[in-house]
Amino acid sequence: MKRGVLLIFFLILTSCQASPVFHSDQKTIRHYAVHSDNIAINKKGTMLYIANIDVPSVTLIDAKTKQKKAEIAVGKEPRQLALSPDEQFLYVSCMHDDRVDIISLKEKKVMGHLKTGIEPFGVVTSQDGRTLYVANYRSGTVSVFDLEKQKETKEIPVGDRPRTLALTADGRKLYVPHYLDGKISVIDTKKNQVIKEITLAPSPDQEDRKKSQGIPNTLEQFVIAPDGKKAYIPHLLTNIDTPIQFEETVFPAISVIDLASDRELVDERKELFAEINVQDVKNETIIVSNPYDIAFQPDGSKMYAVMSGSEDLVVFDLKRGGNATQILRRIEGNNPRGIVISPDGKQLFVHNAMSHDLAVIHTGGKAPYAKARSVKGTIRLIAKDSLSPLVREGKTIFYSANSDEFAIDITGNNWMSCASCHSDGEINGLTLLTPKGPRNVPSNVLTTKTGLFMWDGSRDDFSDYIHTVQNEMGGMMALDPGKPLPSDVQHMYDAILAYLDDPHSFPVPKSPYRNKDGSLTAKAQEGEKLFNGKGNCLSCHGGEYFTDSTKAVDDQGVLTIANTAYLHDIGTANPQDKASNGDARAHFANPRTPKQWDTPTLRGVWATAPYLHDGSAKTIEEAIQRHQTKEVTSLTKGEIAAIAEYVRSLE
Repeated sequence: MKRGVLLIFFLILTSCQASPVFHSDQKTIRHYAVHSDNIAINKKGTMLYIANIDVPSVTLIDAKTKQKKAEIAVGKEPRQLALSPDEQFLYVSCMHDDRVDIISLKEKKVMGHLKTGIEPFGVVTSQDGRTLYVANYRSGTVSVFDLEKQKETKEIPVGDRPRTLALTADGRKLYVPHYLDGKISVIDTKKNQVIKEITLAPSPDQEDRKKSQGIPNTLEQFVIAPDGKKAYIPHLLTNIDTPIQFEETVFPAISVIDLASDRELVDERKELFAEINVQDVKNETIIVSNPYDIAFQPDGSKMYAVMSGSEDLVVFDLKRGGNATQILRRIEGNNPRGIVISPDGKQLFVHNAMSHDLAVIHTGGKAPYAKARSVKGTIRLIAKDSLSPLVREGKTIFYSANSDEFAIDITGNNWMSCASCHSDGEINGLTLLTPKGPRNVPSNVLTTKTGLFMWDGSRDDFSDYIHTVQNEMGGMMALDPGKPLPSDVQHMYDAILAYLDDPHSFPVPKSPYRNKDGSLTAKAQEGEKLFNGKGNCLSCHGGEYFTDSTKAVDDQGVLTIANTAYLHDIGTANPQDKASNGDARAHFANPRTPKQWDTPTLRGVWATAPYLHDGSAKTIEEAIQRHQTKEVTSLTKGEIAAIAEYVRSLE
C-alpha cells in the first residue's frame, strides 16, 4: 500500500517537472532582432498570434488555412505579446491587470502570471529565452524577469511612458520608445541600465503650413530592419505654433535610427508631401494618417506601413530612394494597428483593432514594380466582443480618420482622428493654439463625470463637439451647427459619448507615487491635511471627482453653460487668451472671458502634465504656486511640495 502511494507521488512529481510553467528550451538561441507587437508570426510562418487589445483574449490563427485554432482568455487589455525563442510560450502584457500572462502554446492556456509595474505594455524575451523585459507604461520603468526563477530581478527607470520594446539581433541592446516625448531609451542588457537617450528632432517650420512640420510624438513602434542596421519608428508630427486646423497641425511620419551610432538619421525621415507623396487619379497627394506599425520584405527591399487612422497600407521602396511607391487605400476592417509578413515575403497579415479581424494582403513579392493587393474578406478573431455595439461603434469612430466610412465625414480628407490629439484616447502632452488662445490637450479620463466640457466650461452637451469636428478636424462641414443634427449624425455623437462614458474605456491610472501597498506616503498624508485645511483646495477641488464643475446645473439639476458660478479666476490667464462671444451650437449663450476657468478633476492628474489651461505649468508644484488665492500664497515651499505629493497620489 505504501509502495503504491509512493509510486503515485513519484509519477505526479516527475510529471510536474517534465512540464514546468516557465521553462523553455535553453538550447534555442535567436539570432535575429525582435520587437514587441500586438501580432506575431512564428519562424516557419505557419501560426499567427494576436493580442485582442480591448477584448481579454489572445487568438491563434493557422497562417496557411486562415482558420482560427484557439482563442485563449487572458487578463484585461492585452496590448502586446512576444514569443519565446523556442516558440513554446507566449508572453502577453495585460495592461489593466498589471501583469504578464504566460501561455503554453502546447497546452493552449495560461500557465502562470508575472506581477509587473503599473500598466505593462511592451514585452520581449532575451535571445536565449531566460529573461523577459516588460515596459511599464505608468511606472516609467522596464522590469527584468528571470524566467527560471519566476521573479523580477531589476526594475530600470527609463522616464515617461515607455511603451513598446525592441531587441537587437545580438541581444545586447534593448530600445524603449517613450510614447509622447519623442525619446528612445537605449538599455545595455548586460548592465541592465540606460546607456543613452535618443531624442527625435522636430521637423522644422515651413513657410507653407500645409507642409509636414512639428514635434514628434505618439511613438507607436520601433521595428529593426532585417539587416539590423537601422530601426524605423512610425509616429506623428504635431505643429504647435499655428492655430489648430486639420491640414496644418498633425502629420504622419516614420523616423529612422542608425543602430551602430544610436542616432537619428534626420534626412531619412519619411514625411507627407516628400517621401510620402503618392498621387491619385486627380494628381492630388493621397493623405494618410496615424502611422502605427511596420513590416519588411525579408531581404529589406521594401517596407510596409499601416496607417491606423486612414486605414491604408503604404509601400516604400528602400532600394530605390526610400520613397513611398504605392498606397493601398482602405485595408478591409477597422483601425489596422499591427502587421507581420510571411517568411517568403508574399503575404501580409494586418490586425484590425476595432473590427477584431485579420486582413490578408498579397505583397506581389520583392520585385520593384510589384503591387500589393488585398485579399477579399477578413478572418474573425474573437467569439464575443467585450464591448456593447454602441460603445464599439463610438470607439471605432474615435480612432478613425477614414472620411468615407460613416454617415458623414469625421475629418477632412482623411487627415486626422480624435486620437491624433487625444493619443490613445488620453493626452498628447502638448499645448495647441486655438482662436481663444493656447489650450493644453485634456485627458478623457472621467471626462463624462466631471461637469462642463472645455477649459472655459463653454459646452454642456457632447454634440457641441461638432465645433471641434468642423473647426479643427475639417469634418461635417455640410452641417449647420446651430440646427439640430440629422439623426444619423447625432447617433455618431451618442456612440462616441457611450465610449467615453464606459467605465472600462479610461480607468483612472494608478499612481506610482504611492507606497507599494497602495497607501499614501507620509509626505502625501501631510499634504492631504493641508489640501483639506490650510490650502483650502476643497473649495474648488471637492467631492468624488475633485471638481466643482458638476454643480453647474439649472433649477432642474441639469448641467448648463448658463451657470457660470463655478468658473473661476485664479490668476492664471495667458496674455494670448481672448474673450469669446460664444458659439452657434449654444446660440451664442455661452460667452467667456479669459477670467473664467472650469475646475479640472485631480484624479489621475499626475499623468497629465503639463498643467493649467495653457500648459504653462510643467509640474504640479508650479501649478499650485500659480494659484493667486490668499490661502495658496500663504503656503510655504515645503507645504506646497506636500500638497503636490498628495495630488500626485490621487487615483
